[in-house]
Amino acid sequence: MTTAATEAHPVPTADWVTIPDLYRNPYPIYQKLRAESPVHWVPAVNRYMVTSYQACHVIEQDQERFSADETNSLMKRAMGHSMLRKDDPEHDVDRKSYGNVLRPKAIKEHWNAIFQANSDKYLAQLKAAGSGADFVWDYAAPYAAENLRLIMGFHNASQEDMQRWSQTMIDGTGNYADDPEVWAKSEQSYNEVDDAIDEILPYLRKNPDSSLLSGMTSMPIPLEAIRANMKMTIGGGLNEPRDVLGTTVWALLDNPDQLAQVLADEALYARAFEESVRWVAPIGMYPREVTGDTVLEGVQLPAGARLGIVVGAANRDPAVFEDPESFNINREKKPHLAFGGGNHFCAGAWVARASVAQIAMPQVFRELPNLRLDPDNAPVDAGWVFRGMTKMPVLWG
Repeated sequence: MTTAATEAHPVPTADWVTIPDLYRNPYPIYQKLRAESPVHWVPAVNRYMVTSYQACHVIEQDQERFSADETNSLMKRAMGHSMLRKDDPEHDVDRKSYGNVLRPKAIKEHWNAIFQANSDKYLAQLKAAGSGADFVWDYAAPYAAENLRLIMGFHNASQEDMQRWSQTMIDGTGNYADDPEVWAKSEQSYNEVDDAIDEILPYLRKNPDSSLLSGMTSMPIPLEAIRANMKMTIGGGLNEPRDVLGTTVWALLDNPDQLAQVLADEALYARAFEESVRWVAPIGMYPREVTGDTVLEGVQLPAGARLGIVVGAANRDPAVFEDPESFNINREKKPHLAFGGGNHFCAGAWVARASVAQIAMPQVFRELPNLRLDPDNAPVDAGWVFRGMTKMPVLWG
């Protein structure tokens, strides 16, 4: 919605917001921000934070006013200039280079069997770990990493490499504190991924398969674009399924009445997945830049304003969702913004839904009877740019 500047309100400043508080638990902060204004200037993160559902939705549908190609982007520094930091038509060219690898048909015909084999492998490892096993680090993380390694075609890397690359580059993308140690680790992974891509592309030209990198060997797309898009995929393509898997299992274990419903009807795993990504968006914030003086939901924004689109806040907006702070698989179904929207809708959404809701969760609850949180070792969730379980000890049997 655009109105005359004379009708707009100035942007309020939230100088009380700190990065450590956001990392620990951003949701009380979001509640306070959202109640006052859909947009705030937040000095701690050096950008305007957009927290209402309607404002975030408007931005996603209007790349003319709100560009993904942000100046001095942390993601560009951490991963290169990927499609996520481009507008159409440049974004569309990169997006089409992914072909049908991540589409539902390919997932059903090819990748689901691979997801199942990987789930078998890492669930066996979780069982072998026994008492004291951590659901995220003994199962969800290696499972998501191995799935992604094969989808991407990194036959010259391990799932451990994928985890390290993903985490260090994601840390760079969210390095709003400008920590030099974070940048050093991110840069090391940046260079390692480039080297791995340069090494594997000639092999895939001679030995084509169903992977993303294999498909790109015949695409008219510059090497630098391939490198940047692969780094972006290593980030979101690993942490998103890992974190939604951990968060959903945690939420169900913490709500035994809803878990009982799901166990009685496996079709409800899909509903639990969608409610989980609404409740805790794995990618909680991403940037946009204002292309000219404009008004967003009654707030005046100047040209060049750097925005943080806080979908983690938008997905808990009480103007859209009843009792939004609660996990509830029985709530009225309304569209969440966890996978973005418009031309930047997450290309990996179908992979996450298949690998987590169709494969992993049903198997986890079938093969780990009486799965429960360890009462003597509490789980920990953390993050705001990216949020998920950082510790999740479990017991079963």
